Amino acid sequence: MVITTPRHTGHEHPRPRSAAVVDDIVAQLTDRGYRDTEPRRLVISAVAAQGRPFTAEELCASLPCVGRATVYRGLRLLVETDQVCRVLLEDRELRYQLSHQGHHHHLLCAVCGASADLEGCDVEETLRDAAAAAGFRMSGHWLEVYGRCSDCAED
Repeated sequence: MVITTPRHTGHEHPRPRSAAVVDDIVAQLTDRGYRDTEPRRLVISAVAAQGRPFTAEELCASLPCVGRATVYRGLRLLVETDQVCRVLLEDRELRYQLSHQGHHHHLLCAVCGASADLEGCDVEETLRDAAAAAGFRMSGHWLEVYGRCSDCAED
């Protein structure tokens, strides 16, 4: 597994996301046949500006000029097209963040909410074997690893 750069919260300011990230996501969506609309761009821009995993409600609050249903539909589209991934923090509240696309898992700091992606999946075969031994036909899995990031481990 490869650990990618963590997304920290609480200890530093969020990294700015360039307009190029938004344009790239919009281009990928239009290549798949989705329209480039102003509300969708606003949702994508707000997602790209997030410096930490966020809830759907936080996204709605950051977009008072966009209807709630539009925000939720836009977020669902971004998840379905692998532009955004779901993150389940230790408090069991579902959050979202920009995705590194493709199957991956997360390292999540239980103190500050920092997130790092684990790309690749070395546990797939083990899980399939365990499921098969139990007479279960596995269709997928979702793994989150909780602990303390390097900044919080020092506290």
